[in-house]
Formats: sequence, structure tokens, C-alpha cells
Amino acid sequence: MRRFTRIAIIAIIIVASILFGVAVNLLWGAFQRFIHPDNYLNYVQQYAYEYNVPEPLILAVIKVESNFDPHAESSVGARGLMQMMPSTFLELTSDAHLGEHLSEEDLFVPEISIRYGTYYLSLMHKQFDNNWDNALCAYNAGPGNVTKWLSNPEYSDGKGNLTYIPFKETRNYLEKVNKQTEIYRNLYYTSIEEIKEYEQ
Repeated sequence: MRRFTRIAIIAIIIVASILFGVAVNLLWGAFQRFIHPDNYLNYVQQYAYEYNVPEPLILAVIKVESNFDPHAESSVGARGLMQMMPSTFLELTSDAHLGEHLSEEDLFVPEISIRYGTYYLSLMHKQFDNNWDNALCAYNAGPGNVTKWLSNPEYSDGKGNLTYIPFKETRNYLEKVNKQTEIYRNLYYTSIEEIKEYEQ
């Protein structure tokens, strides 16, 4: 009888430990989703597909740039969810690109910010030979700076990859976006199909 009681107690402890671990994991996952929202996902999905940019990357850029605040405005004048400079936006909305001739105030509209931010990311990705690190650096520091860095052997391996980013802000930006991209991928893109789509 004592042996049976001891076995029962051990079994209860094991089951309780497993249930506790499951509960902790569920709570941690819920907390991570709370601080890493997927707001505006319909727009993210639409323009990720249209411009061939991974959804987790777009969400990560929004998280780092504005923390999902559509009214965000930086000290240098970047605006909206994806913190685009008005000068860049006005160029992209001209006939040379999307031809919609919008006002810079439209950057505070979530769909427009996501559309143009994603479009600009796709342009940078193509310009820098499908290298997302270079594209993100260009999104932050401008394509002119990235072009100069890639032509400098102190900063580049000569094969289109940056070995050192001289702007501390851009170094930190790239690290943050890559970290957030991985977090978003793990939180929301876990199926085999989603991972394949993400890796394309």
C-alpha cells in the first residue's frame, strides 16, 4: 500500500510538473505575442505578396521603426509605421514609380505606410543583388551610403557583402531588425509552408 501511495505521489508530481511547464510556455507565448503584435496583418500580407518581401521582415521593420504607432514621427522627420522620409515617399509616389501623387501627410495612413515601405524594401533588395542585410542598411542609411561601403575594402568582402557597417545607428538597426524578424518568424510562421514562403 505504501509503495502504491509513493508511486501515485510521484506520478502526480510528474503530471503537475508537465502541466506547469505547458502553462508557463503558453503564458510566455501569449506575452511574446502581446509585445510582438501582428497588427495590420491584412496589409502586410497583401503587400508582402505584391512586392515579394517576407512578412516577418515587414513586421520586424514596423516593430523597430515605430512599434506599430501609425502616428510616429522621428526627430529627423520620418513618418508613419515604417518611418519613411517625406522626400523618399514623394519620389516613390511620383510617375517614376507608383504614380499616385500622394501627400506626405498620407504617410500616417497605415496602409499607405506599409505599401510604400514594403515597395521601398523591395527596390533596395533588387538594387543590392537580393541581399536583405544590404537592403535593410539602405533603408536606414540610404542606398548611396551602402553603395560607398560596398566599394570600400575596409567595409566589404568584395563579393557584395558588408563586413563592417561604419554607422553605429545602422549597425544597431540591422541587428534589431534581424532579431525581430526571427522572433516574428518563430511566433507566427511555424508551418512548413510558411517557412518555405519566408525563406524564398
